[in-house]
Amino acid sequence: MQDKNFDLKKIARSSKLSGVWQLMSGYKRIYFAAIVAVAIATLARTGIYFLLAFFVDNVLEQQPLREGTLLPAERINAIVAETDILDILPWLASLFVIFAVIQGVFTYFSGRWASWTAETLSRKVRDYLYDHLQRLTFTYHDQTQTGELISRVTSDVDSIRLFYAEQAIGIGRIIFLFIINFTGIYLLSPYLAFMSTIVVPVVIVMSIFFFKQVGKAFEIFQEQESRLSNRFQEHVSGVRVVKAFARQDYETDRFEKENTAKFNVGIKFGLLHGTFWPVTDIICGAQMIFGFYLGARMAINGDISVGTYLAYSQMVLQIIWPIRNVGRLVTQMSTAVVSFGRVQDIIAQDREPLLQGDHQPTNGIRGAVKFDNVSFGYETVLASSAVDSANTVGAMARKQDETDGDKNEQPPVLHNISFEVEPGQIVALLGGTGSGKTTLVNLLDRFYEYDDGLITIDDVPLQNYQREYLRKQIGIVMQEPFLFSRTIKENIKYGASGEVTDEQVFAAAKAAAVHDVIMTFPKGYETMVGERGVTLSGGQKQRLTLARTLLRNPSILILDDATSSVDTETESQIREALNNLMANRTTFIIAHRIQTVMIADLILVLDDGRIVQRGSHDELVNQPGIYQQVFNLQAKIEDDLQDELSAIGD
Repeated sequence: MQDKNFDLKKIARSSKLSGVWQLMSGYKRIYFAAIVAVAIATLARTGIYFLLAFFVDNVLEQQPLREGTLLPAERINAIVAETDILDILPWLASLFVIFAVIQGVFTYFSGRWASWTAETLSRKVRDYLYDHLQRLTFTYHDQTQTGELISRVTSDVDSIRLFYAEQAIGIGRIIFLFIINFTGIYLLSPYLAFMSTIVVPVVIVMSIFFFKQVGKAFEIFQEQESRLSNRFQEHVSGVRVVKAFARQDYETDRFEKENTAKFNVGIKFGLLHGTFWPVTDIICGAQMIFGFYLGARMAINGDISVGTYLAYSQMVLQIIWPIRNVGRLVTQMSTAVVSFGRVQDIIAQDREPLLQGDHQPTNGIRGAVKFDNVSFGYETVLASSAVDSANTVGAMARKQDETDGDKNEQPPVLHNISFEVEPGQIVALLGGTGSGKTTLVNLLDRFYEYDDGLITIDDVPLQNYQREYLRKQIGIVMQEPFLFSRTIKENIKYGASGEVTDEQVFAAAKAAAVHDVIMTFPKGYETMVGERGVTLSGGQKQRLTLARTLLRNPSILILDDATSSVDTETESQIREALNNLMANRTTFIIAHRIQTVMIADLILVLDDGRIVQRGSHDELVNQPGIYQQVFNLQAKIEDDLQDELSAIGD
């Protein structure tokens, strides 16, 4: 369940590194505990090396412990001299075990706490993004590819998870390994300590350089992966169209182009890794050989003991190889930072203000609708368009700041639309593709905000209604029916307010002329609907979405070409059922068939975003214009079809 207090909006405008830190708000203590556990485990491991030196020098070779150490040398020397070596061995073995147990326990808790933090944060980020995406404007979703969003919510969030689970804690571990082991070597021999870490600054500088380069390369890589994901998602969604037109080879070629582009970007990305590792391996390997040689010479010359050399050889390994891994972690962290920036781009988008407005009639709305010189043109948010550009990743939030919400105006879709509808009346919208019919009704739900003029419902300006309240009062059957991968009953009940009885579900299905069809399925209303309802015919899907809308009992009903996917007989059944249901309910019907719009009290004929004709069927059919032309054309088609059927019958 989503944590309502987990609000990421405050990190949307932060720098990437600052945002990564702020994201941990509420989890910093446990993550700090994980880092402390790493330090304790590192101390325990270094303690084993000192214990090894003590065992070799002071127990086996009976050399006295020198003064100046952190231990009481005189007291320990006396104990060792007075105690048989066989009696000392069990105590030393116990200390080795204790140090090993401490190291193991704290390493375990460090990994556990870091993983818990990472998994919790990634879960909450995914939940937040899922909720956030549902609350963004239609304009944003119109202009953003689905594959792009899927990539950001999945792979990018997973990169952030790995950052907290492995990379950040890994950097902390390396820092402690260096500090503790460098201190340990310094206590053994300051000269060895400095001579054994000559290359550390070189490796760190190289890591920072590659951090920047890999970040740029990964940014391009992720963008190309998003394009590939979007291409695949689009192909899978439209696989029936592909098969119907036998375009498999064409689609394969398109996918191969994107896949090849991803391959080329991946090669460049891998080349950076392939360059960094050999170079750092050679540098670190040379440093270790030099350190071993120097330590061996000092042991041979008597400057250090054999036990000291053994301890030194282990501790220098704990410095050099972890420092070498800084490069690996830094390059991985750069990918996480890039991914965080891509997630920031989504978070930075403003949500649709669903609760803006103060007019909420307790008894619902009556359905009186008035358009007064309304004009509208779709807008392209400049920042949103940056999503599709690999060279401008992360520009969305920054561009919005620079332009303060500047928008690229598109040509108007609706021009000076004016009409008035009384409660309970039926309005039909007729016009060619792109004439503005669907856009007009989308303004009622406030999916988009009109530019000029005024829209009122029950004499109240549309902007005074909360979007959430308004959409509960308006039922809409989309032009393209969409069903979820759930049972038929759950799909019909979707969106209904409050508890819904089975009888109400059955009544809505009967009104939509789909009840009898449902009862022919073995499981009836418990039948699972496949992805997007593919197990049903187009007409069945449309009628289910109609039943879903009718169950809400809306004050205003919008049928956006709702009978386009059904045959004439089914359309007749739906129309007969709707005649009663549309009584006392303001209804907008978008259709191409004259027979569907004939019952309307007002028919609006649109052309290029303008109302070119208005009136009832009887008025328009006798009036020269588009309506008469469409009527005559459809009548001729039906007559010709009837003649052909009669000829076949004869």
